[in-house]
Amino acid sequence: MRAAALFLTGLAYTEAFSGLSTSKGHISSSLNGANSNNEEDVNNRRSFLVQSAASASSILLLTNSANPANAGIDPSALKALPVEGDTTGATTRMRQIETVNGPRPEDSKDIAFEKLPSGASYREYREGKGEATVGNGSKVAVEMTIRCVSFATANEPGGVKYFSTKADTEFNELAWTIGDGELPPELEEGMAGMRKGGVRRIELPSTVVFAARKNNQLPQPTTKDGKRVFERLFKTDATLLLEVLVTRIK
Repeated sequence: MRAAALFLTGLAYTEAFSGLSTSKGHISSSLNGANSNNEEDVNNRRSFLVQSAASASSILLLTNSANPANAGIDPSALKALPVEGDTTGATTRMRQIETVNGPRPEDSKDIAFEKLPSGASYREYREGKGEATVGNGSKVAVEMTIRCVSFATANEPGGVKYFSTKADTEFNELAWTIGDGELPPELEEGMAGMRKGGVRRIELPSTVVFAARKNNQLPQPTTKDGKRVFERLFKTDATLLLEVLVTRIK
């Protein structure tokens, strides 16, 4: 389209100036009284030149308009903006973590979890930042989702969730002191070394989950669906997959 427009513009200019040249020759040979007609002819060609140039400019503008402009905005910077309707800030924080650390190729691979002495295992998705790390005596706050591995579906291949801080807590977080016995010690072992903003998946085997239930160390669901899944959990393999995002460490 751009080449065609330039060709039309050149053609218009050529014809116009050629007409002007012919007009000058005609003036030289007809000096007895044809000045007014020649002047009108020159004006007509000049008008044609202006109209041709305007048409060519319009074609160029239409051609360029097919290419969208970003107005100097970096689309990747939009990830740092708050998400509308995200009252808890969870979605915004997850997007910010992704922006800072960037997607990693291994996230899409089936990498084996690291086994721990207690029988629990974990895989780290984001390392987090800051000097403070999770350890015995740390006061931590996390956002958490707990999935029942035995109830995996096509939509939830990691397992149907029975608990999430978003649905089952008032402020979208669990806060406790590491080592105080409130939550399973195997979970805390899987969190050891995490930093603020870090994300891990921690798997607790069925034997650990049954013991945690006996010691009242499992977060309790508050929704009807969550309660139904939680009750079914202990009639089969009770392995749990916990997705943990550390939001505070003291």
